[in-house]
Amino acid sequence: MQVIENESSEISWTSYDADGSVWFYAPSISPQGGGFPQDETTVRLIQIFQAIEQQKPNFFQQFKGLQIETRLDFPRQWGLGTSSTLIANLAQWVEIDPFKLLKDTFGGSGYDVAGAMAQGPILYQLIDNQSIYKPALFQPVFSNQLYFIYLDKKQDSRQGIAHYREKVQSVQTFKRLISELTQQFVNCKNLVEFEHLIQQHEAIISETLELPRAKDLHFPDYWGEVKSLGAWGGDFVLATSSRGEAETRKYFNERGFAVVLKYEYLIL
Repeated sequence: MQVIENESSEISWTSYDADGSVWFYAPSISPQGGGFPQDETTVRLIQIFQAIEQQKPNFFQQFKGLQIETRLDFPRQWGLGTSSTLIANLAQWVEIDPFKLLKDTFGGSGYDVAGAMAQGPILYQLIDNQSIYKPALFQPVFSNQLYFIYLDKKQDSRQGIAHYREKVQSVQTFKRLISELTQQFVNCKNLVEFEHLIQQHEAIISETLELPRAKDLHFPDYWGEVKSLGAWGGDFVLATSSRGEAETRKYFNERGFAVVLKYEYLIL
């Protein structure tokens, strides 16, 4: 994100996709709103500006004009955290609490904002509405046997959160089971163990949310394991493979999934 102060007496905003194309442009955005009707993205930005000024009153009044540009380094449709990255970048620029800004705008646990600001793997918890996170050492020796598959099935994170809250009956038991599995994932030493942990994790989530596993939906005959990511069943899944890269790619490509990314391509 680049912010340039100018003499224009307005805030202009341009967002570029990974291929350099402009996917959003607004020549003039007022933190106070007005000028409706406006598109959904502009309305969302106004909401974010107003949430910023709740933490820093009259913040935007110190500038005569602003030219703000954002540039993605991954295709926008992949759903890898455009909203959380925006919140993290704006909060760091304004020097306010990013988690409060998220709560006042998109909502959510905040793990994605923590991830946007992290320099590597993290462990994240929400305790008494406070975001607690720390670096995690996760460098599996079997990383060359892990792949990310793009499903091209956009999930709304807010709807996913609402569904979770509706379905989870015993929150403390659920948290304990998932936390225990998370620690086992971090300490995992081989692919067989990792696949077993995926099976357990997917079974708990499937039973809790009353939703089918991604493997059952899309890859019932696949030899490895498949783990849902994000708003469970959304944009990407993580797949394990004990077979070669060419054979693995062929399996997913033949079923219409063209984007197959190696672990090291995507992970810091």
